[in-house]
Amino acid sequence: MAGPGQPVPGASNPAHVPVLLDRTLELLAPAIAEPGAVMIDATLGLGGHSEAALMAHPRLRLVGLDRDRQALRLSAERLEPFADRIQLVHAVYDQLPAVLRDQGLTEVDGVLFDLGVSSMQLDLPERGFSYAQDAPLDMRMDASTGLTAAQVVNGYPVPQLARVLREYGEERFALRIAQAIARRRVQAPLESTAELAELVRDAIPAATRRTGGHPAKRTFQALRIEVNAELTALETAIPAALSALRVGGRIVVLAYQSLEDRIVKRAFHELASDRTPVGLPVALAEAGPEIRLLSRGSEPASEAEIAANPRAASVRLRAAERVKRGAA
Repeated sequence: MAGPGQPVPGASNPAHVPVLLDRTLELLAPAIAEPGAVMIDATLGLGGHSEAALMAHPRLRLVGLDRDRQALRLSAERLEPFADRIQLVHAVYDQLPAVLRDQGLTEVDGVLFDLGVSSMQLDLPERGFSYAQDAPLDMRMDASTGLTAAQVVNGYPVPQLARVLREYGEERFALRIAQAIARRRVQAPLESTAELAELVRDAIPAATRRTGGHPAKRTFQALRIEVNAELTALETAIPAALSALRVGGRIVVLAYQSLEDRIVKRAFHELASDRTPVGLPVALAEAGPEIRLLSRGSEPASEAEIAANPRAASVRLRAAERVKRGAA
């Protein structure tokens, strides 16, 4: 970890490239360009998107949230030149309403979610997020609280563990993997990422291992989501963020797997639809759409961006603008 006077990982490291940065700024700009505009970065990470927004809009105020205290420290160093315009908060994004109340905000102009695991969390082996590097099985985004991945794999009954792998990892060999884990942990607890990755590889049929990337990818995704309750938090956070937008305010969400994107799509669709009761001859003004979708479906990264930044390969962007307030 960088300390005072040392390079901040991500701030000067060319490996840390914010995903879809130009497109994100383009979509948010009409909402956050006015003096005094307030933007929420609900997943601050290393602050790359926020830094660019603050540079582009000299009178923008930023409230940045992250559950990872290490990320908050590093982003605070990166964003120090804008210290008079930022407020960084240790919080999970489903705590957004409470954060807004604490900041004295009733509505905001822009909201950004850059979901999933951050570059820093992947690149620091000791955090235990990556199957490519051996480390303790942790995977907590807030390393100060909650169950670790080791506690999940060593403590969950086989049916519960299989459900996590199947639902959160979309792993078709979930039961086989869960049973293999159960057999291994009888001998000794699973404690390292390398040990788990090897076990998963051996549990999956050889023919399947030859395609689709690393065999443990889906298992690690599922454990990370379970450990951090990511989808549960997101189901609360997206509606809360939409509710906080002023008329004319905009939201951009970057999702990296289908389960996240499905939650975002559903929340957007609900507010973008006309809710006039079926059978009425005319649409009711008060039942009209509250938001306007700014992207046609979900937008992927371009081939050029993926070539420059491989972590953009799985991103799907959705964006919307609030056009009216719902009926009280």
